[in-house]
Amino acid sequence: MSFGRLITAMVTPFNEQLRIDWDTTAKLIDYLIEEQKSDSLVIAGTTGESPTLKDEEKLELFRFAVKNAAGRCRIIAGTGSNDTEHSVHLTQAAEEAGVDGVLLVAPYYNKPNQEGLYQHFSTIARSTNLPVILYNVPSRTIVSLSVETTLRLAELPNVAATKECASIEQITEIVKGAPEGFLVYSGDDGITLPALAVGGHGIVSVASHLIGAQMKRMISAYLTGNVQEAAALNSECFPYFKGLFNCPNPVPNPVAVKYALTLRGLPVGGVRLPLVGVNETEAQFLKQLVQQ
Repeated sequence: MSFGRLITAMVTPFNEQLRIDWDTTAKLIDYLIEEQKSDSLVIAGTTGESPTLKDEEKLELFRFAVKNAAGRCRIIAGTGSNDTEHSVHLTQAAEEAGVDGVLLVAPYYNKPNQEGLYQHFSTIARSTNLPVILYNVPSRTIVSLSVETTLRLAELPNVAATKECASIEQITEIVKGAPEGFLVYSGDDGITLPALAVGGHGIVSVASHLIGAQMKRMISAYLTGNVQEAAALNSECFPYFKGLFNCPNPVPNPVAVKYALTLRGLPVGGVRLPLVGVNETEAQFLKQLVQQ
């Protein structure tokens, strides 16, 4: 199964009571598929505020996304956590909900060693028939999947890909050693083009909420040999790659993106505590960014 080149890690729209806004969720799914050209959507990942979503909310989101996408893109469920047993439970429930794959974040806080990481991911992968995408994000989880552990996991039949937020060097080494068919996605918008250049397959993106169509053109230009055009498009996209994560201070993914979407005429609501909305300085910065 192909998840395509451009995967958007979707925010979760909330109403004024910070409950899921289903009408806006349907509009957002349509917008990301039709206007921003997403090949797949990650539902209830960290950008979707997974730490503050209840299991019942996640499962309802999975079912809703599958129904509303209606085959126009793939739906990937964020089912990973730092509790292997719970991740197995949620993954199996997501499979019943009809999703196309799962994204499993590296266990955070409890800091397992590489053997613990292998056992965690392999136990979940063996509990499901769904394709599994590993998610290595050391800046958030403290632990990092090594190249060796990633390649060991890649030998499992349904471990299909990895989302790498480590370094271009690690992406290069995984690509070099990966078995045929195992795909490497960048998890960092800013290195989408360099990742493609070293053999990466695509991007699991946040900026694609706003510039997905441009990113899709950049990827297509590179893959068809138009390197100069790809570089020019990368330069056009770069203010978003940088600005959405430093506006002007580092902010969590959902905060800036939700505010920017509202500025674009698609109000998706606020964020749940412990996240808080943008301050006045950040709001002004994002207004200037979106106006550009």
